[in-house]
Amino acid sequence: MNKALKISLIILSVLLVSFAVFFISGKIKPKKAGISIETTPSSMVFINGVQVGKNPYTGTFDPGEIDLKLVPDANDKPLIIFETRLLLSSGIQTVVKREFGETIDASGGEIISFEKTGEANPSIAVVTDPDSAQISIDGKAYGFAPYKTSQVSASAHQVAVSLNGYLERTVNVKTISGYKLTLIVKLVKDLNKLEPTPVPTATPKPEAKVEILPTPNGFLRVRESSSTSSQEIARVNPKDIFILIGESEDKSWYKIEYRTGQFGWISSQYAKKLN
Repeated sequence: MNKALKISLIILSVLLVSFAVFFISGKIKPKKAGISIETTPSSMVFINGVQVGKNPYTGTFDPGEIDLKLVPDANDKPLIIFETRLLLSSGIQTVVKREFGETIDASGGEIISFEKTGEANPSIAVVTDPDSAQISIDGKAYGFAPYKTSQVSASAHQVAVSLNGYLERTVNVKTISGYKLTLIVKLVKDLNKLEPTPVPTATPKPEAKVEILPTPNGFLRVRESSSTSSQEIARVNPKDIFILIGESEDKSWYKIEYRTGQFGWISSQYAKKLN
């Protein structure tokens, strides 16, 4: 074999290898990953810091992690912005649903995503916020979040999430062989079951009282009104103590309860306040 022929064979081999690599790499290029977003009310959608549209939104991206931000449309009340990081899988659509609220407790929704496992059977993992929620699949109670099971078929399922004090949420999902389906559920607080805010009980003021002082004649007249010309209705003795009901504007008369349910006026000159 002459030298020229050897060189030609080498060049041909290199070209064949290059073509094979190009062909194979084109064939095994991963499929795009999909994402579907629905929110109430509508919102602007940002992915990796770039606004890509408004919802309802669907789009395709290269498989891998993305940063998602949903900014609710202007409202008469401020609503909480939603931000999260998602893993998008090749050939699979990730679903995001969000209901915006004025507070975190009033905001809810779910995220359905998939991750390839290489195992024959599908699996479901459920994460809730707050955690420890009861997980039921197809009407059967399984456990508490965070929860994972591979005892499911590759088909449609209904997942119910419930927790005392929160609104129950039901999500329809479809598992796929060889993938783990992760369901993240944000529960909304049940405002009808909130404990009422205790109303502070006012501390009653201690009753003001007066003590009768010694008088020149050994007793003190109780009059119908705050005047010396008013009719005498009773007499009280020094050292007697009575509940103080009120005072005249010039502070010269005290109104007392001299008997249960009976009231009259005494001169403040011969009485002193005890409280």
